[in-house]
Amino acid sequence: MARPLRYEASGAIYHVMARGEGGKDVFEDEVDRTVWLKRLEEVCGSYGWRVHAWVMMGNHFHLLLETPEANLVAGMKWFMGVFSQGWNRRRKRLGHVFQGRYKAVVVNGEGSGEYFRIVADYIHLNPVRIGWVGGGSRKKLKSWRWSSFPNYAGRKSPDWLVTDRVLEAFALAEGRRGMKAYERYLEERAKDQEGTLSDDSLKALRRGWYLGEKSFGKKLLAKLKPEVAERRRKGSLRGEAARAHDVAEAERLVKTGLKAMGLPGKAEKLVGRGKWLEEKSLLATLIRKRTGVRNRWIADRLGMGHEGNVTVALRRVRESKALTRQLGKLEKELGLG
Repeated sequence: MARPLRYEASGAIYHVMARGEGGKDVFEDEVDRTVWLKRLEEVCGSYGWRVHAWVMMGNHFHLLLETPEANLVAGMKWFMGVFSQGWNRRRKRLGHVFQGRYKAVVVNGEGSGEYFRIVADYIHLNPVRIGWVGGGSRKKLKSWRWSSFPNYAGRKSPDWLVTDRVLEAFALAEGRRGMKAYERYLEERAKDQEGTLSDDSLKALRRGWYLGEKSFGKKLLAKLKPEVAERRRKGSLRGEAARAHDVAEAERLVKTGLKAMGLPGKAEKLVGRGKWLEEKSLLATLIRKRTGVRNRWIADRLGMGHEGNVTVALRRVRESKALTRQLGKLEKELGLG
């Protein structure tokens, strides 16, 4: 099976999450939770990771994680693998413990700290949203032991937990004073808002493989470009980052191709049955040849109506020597070779 494309870099920050196989509980008792924390301590020590926030629920966990070295994949392989082996051995069973591969969303930790705040809030307020603490439960958020929030509320922190970055994102002072202010802020949110996040925050969290401005995503894609090309050549490209790269590359081909053929750039101006049929067929073939976007995307962008028209267009070029020659000329003109 092809692995999802992962962005790795020194100093990268990730929102990492994994869920139990079939949604079943992974952390069934205190032993499971204690072992998971021990493995987290070990992987942080071995790989130099810094954790800014974490929470352990019944069937999943979240981490706000920083990797000083580009070693997320190797570290997570060890962390998930060793924990899963021990979990299975304790129960004398075989099989997957977690559902598929973990998800790792790259977080923009620069600038105002907005995205750092969003993830830290989301992680720490997890127990509130399912009603275990806060809200109508009358239990304080810091009473949920299996989270980094009690460390922000006075519990002694392990060496691998770094609290100053979250405090800085909230413009709070380092040390006890800042921690008390952060504790008050989150306890109030847990009680009054029941852990809900704003629509903008939820939209940002659900955007996909990165959390940040569009310009941040473009920078990441530019850094991933060599790996994308190599993985595409090997036929092992998949994942949200790969899809984002494909859309960006397809859009670039559309713009340069339309310009080269003297066609309007806006999709609504391309709409029309039989309108620029050959040109659209050439562009559709070029996009399918060099990216992994779906026919629906191509049909919408080129004003081709139903996605089945893209299949017809591809066949039209494939079966026409004249159009095949034109496709070669277009690729040469666009410097694609």
